[in-house]
Amino acid sequence: MEHTTLGKTKEKISRIGLGAWQFSEAWGLTDYEKAKAVVSRALELGINFFDTAMVYGNGLSEAMLGKALKELGVKRDEVVVTTKIPADFLNPLDIPRAVEKSLKLLGLGYIDALLVHWPPAWHNYPTRVYARALEKLVNSGAVRYLGLSNFPVELVESFRSSLSRADVEVFQHRYNLVERWAEEEVIPYAESCQITVQAWSPIAKGALTGKYTPENLPRFADVRAADPVFHPSNFAKVYELVKLLKAVGEKYGKTPTQVALNWLIASSPVVVPIPGAKSPEQVEEIAGAAGWRLRLEDWRLIDEASRAVSISYSVYYVEREVKV
Repeated sequence: MEHTTLGKTKEKISRIGLGAWQFSEAWGLTDYEKAKAVVSRALELGINFFDTAMVYGNGLSEAMLGKALKELGVKRDEVVVTTKIPADFLNPLDIPRAVEKSLKLLGLGYIDALLVHWPPAWHNYPTRVYARALEKLVNSGAVRYLGLSNFPVELVESFRSSLSRADVEVFQHRYNLVERWAEEEVIPYAESCQITVQAWSPIAKGALTGKYTPENLPRFADVRAADPVFHPSNFAKVYELVKLLKAVGEKYGKTPTQVALNWLIASSPVVVPIPGAKSPEQVEEIAGAAGWRLRLEDWRLIDEASRAVSISYSVYYVEREVKV
């Protein structure tokens, strides 16, 4: 496994992390022993960077991840765990209460990095207020580092300027071969400021794995079914890229998933994909995305094919006739 460092810290993290949203009802992995097997295989393969969130299973993901790490006998300083606080909790009353609960669920003593999950647009909590409240948790030792998830650069600047001694060490943004908006501002900013970018949905919720075809798309009960990437009008374009990923992968003995993840980590030194996995076999596949590099000609072919894919997010917007 390749490694890098978390932001400007000296924390050693694997170049491929493991997201834990799947340990929830949303993705169906609620069996603790199966979740533990996933975490165990990740550790065996050198993955030491784990991400979860308070809203994943309403605490179930944090509880299962923390319990698995403890039962597997992992030393605390051998893993780096990030979790996220939802925007609704970003007031001075709820922040310490929510983090206290998160600490109990994880059971790891402290949180390595606490990220704000989304900007608080619903309640309009002032950035300065929640930034300073979060920094108090760093001062107390409950949290080691701070991060922001799904924040535009303008709000990042406001957040950072509100801190007195801590800084932002990690971002989390949607970033994959068919959704590349993070390249416009977020990733260049992160590179200039030495901020790690956790790429969520790095294989577009499975759209880039080769599992799906235009004739075989996720069904209604699947959490992916309503994702615009899987809408037939979008997926027809995505599938052309998937066919290229398969062809390139055959040259290297790699799967489309491994090629798609490798392309991301080859594209920027700050990007660390955090795909999910629901079985030890899937962990083996994502871990196999590191430790090698695409040749330039193959990287370029994928880059050009990727740029030809544009995802329309208004595809599910339905026109309705009003009868009077």
